[in-house]
Amino acid sequence: MARNSKNRNMPTSTPHQPAPATRKPTRLSRARRTAILKALADPRRFELLERIARAGCPLGCAQVRAALPISAATLSHHIKELETAGLIEVRREGKFHYLSLRPGVLEALATQLTALEPVACPTR
Repeated sequence: MARNSKNRNMPTSTPHQPAPATRKPTRLSRARRTAILKALADPRRFELLERIARAGCPLGCAQVRAALPISAATLSHHIKELETAGLIEVRREGKFHYLSLRPGVLEALATQLTALEPVACPTR
């Protein structure tokens, strides 16, 4: 069986992780950055985002509901806020919903926040 030499040096990627060269850096507008920071200001939403991030793969709403001591309506509200801010993606499969981080958004936010660090002042 002959091997296709064109594919030998191609980067491989998994379904959940694109090849590094294919992802463009995410740019955040001032309005989007403000929406993200407002969404993260709520402790429950931040905890929800942490759980989604730590899961490593899409997290079902039923799993989140079992882990957090909040009502289904409150969970739904927090999910909507995080989705509207652009932090998470919600994949709907029938009556089930799966939550995952939107790629590059937290990295872009961290980059913008890091840029706020003061540079050393020149000594006189």
